Amino acid sequence: MYFSKSFVPILKNNPTEAKIKSHQLMLRVGMIKQSSAGIYSWLPLGFKVMKKIEQIVREEQDRIGVQEILMPTIQSSEIWKESGRYDDYGEEMLRIKDRQNREMLYGPTNEELVTEIFRSSIKSYKSLPQLLYHIQWKFRDELRPRFGIMRCREFYMKDAYSFDLNDDEALFSYNKFFLSYLRTFKRLNLSAIPMAADTGPIGGNLSHEFIILADTGESKIFTDKRIFNVESSSTLLDKNSLNDLRKQYEKYYSVTDEKFDRQEFEKLVPEEFRVNTKGIEVGHIFYFGDKYSKPMNAAVDFNGKKEFVKMGSYGIGVSRLVGAIIEAKYNDKDEIMKWPLSVAPYHCAIIPMIKKNDTTNIEKCNKIFEYFKSKNIDSIIDDTDENISAKIKKFNLIGIPYQLIIGNKAEGDLFEFSEVNGKTQKLNIEDVASQILKAKLN
Repeated sequence: MYFSKSFVPILKNNPTEAKIKSHQLMLRVGMIKQSSAGIYSWLPLGFKVMKKIEQIVREEQDRIGVQEILMPTIQSSEIWKESGRYDDYGEEMLRIKDRQNREMLYGPTNEELVTEIFRSSIKSYKSLPQLLYHIQWKFRDELRPRFGIMRCREFYMKDAYSFDLNDDEALFSYNKFFLSYLRTFKRLNLSAIPMAADTGPIGGNLSHEFIILADTGESKIFTDKRIFNVESSSTLLDKNSLNDLRKQYEKYYSVTDEKFDRQEFEKLVPEEFRVNTKGIEVGHIFYFGDKYSKPMNAAVDFNGKKEFVKMGSYGIGVSRLVGAIIEAKYNDKDEIMKWPLSVAPYHCAIIPMIKKNDTTNIEKCNKIFEYFKSKNIDSIIDDTDENISAKIKKFNLIGIPYQLIIGNKAEGDLFEFSEVNGKTQKLNIEDVASQILKAKLN
């Protein structure tokens, strides 16, 4: 891919309407374009990052045995009336009517629809547990959409749902997702801390938000800083191991502001370990028992007796994670961004010095590009006529993790290779590829 042929409409300065780092950068480097208030088109650079995040989320859901489905964006109002949430949800729900005057809605979440799918398909307890997920667009008509994709009206989300026979089995499912989320955010190079949270309009009595610390976050959090040292590398999916994992986190006070109790906080957390700051919610899990299964008659036969299944739901804002990673990684003072290799739009920028009427460097770049491609290294060639320093500054802003310079300082088969904001080395192409591939595995 040549940069001159890519669709990356870069702005010279930060847009005045953008107030936080992620919104500024995503508009400036052409990752998104606003369509209307709180609704964005995703342009190639941003879409590529989001799809890589989506794939990591998918792999970690598959890893714990969740089955992928796809539910529609438009839902019937009837199932929401069954659950009792149609009138209670509020003005965030976009209500519409079709040409037959039937009441429909653009789904803000999918508890009702997945429960309806389950109840019409599963009748025996022998088919439990059932873990289902999908990745789909959602719409919530925010009163004041702001901060770009961080608080918008239309967003891309992974939501999963568990169906179990009893509370004990349901908590086992809940803990599987707890572990899966820790793994997911670790692969995204984010330190996301699970915190006890309010259940909100979803309902239930058990909930955790996964929060990354950020000054621009909307969530106020109160925690014991020792929680940041908890080891979360467990790979076991048995009940005892998962219970122990959650207990390792829950032994430290860690809550969002809705559940904050100052007296309890000061009693349980020594002053030197108290943290009172802001964070960004990147995931939220809920256990709500039979809140939906009972009114919607989602039950199984268990030894001749009707048992309403126990349910949980588990959300990750896939599109929001793009912004959250920027908030965590972008140095706005020096205008330097560095995407984690796992989700970077390109792993390496190949930056040649362009000489008039001389295609030698471009030919070298084309060979390097094909070699990288054979090694599954995603790269882009900057064939524009900008000078080298301008190109480096551009890719520092976009956040491509590595840069390879094809210029006057090349010595035989050795080229200048550097990590964003890191030291420059002179390496051959095989060693460059080896370094990138090694970093991809970490």
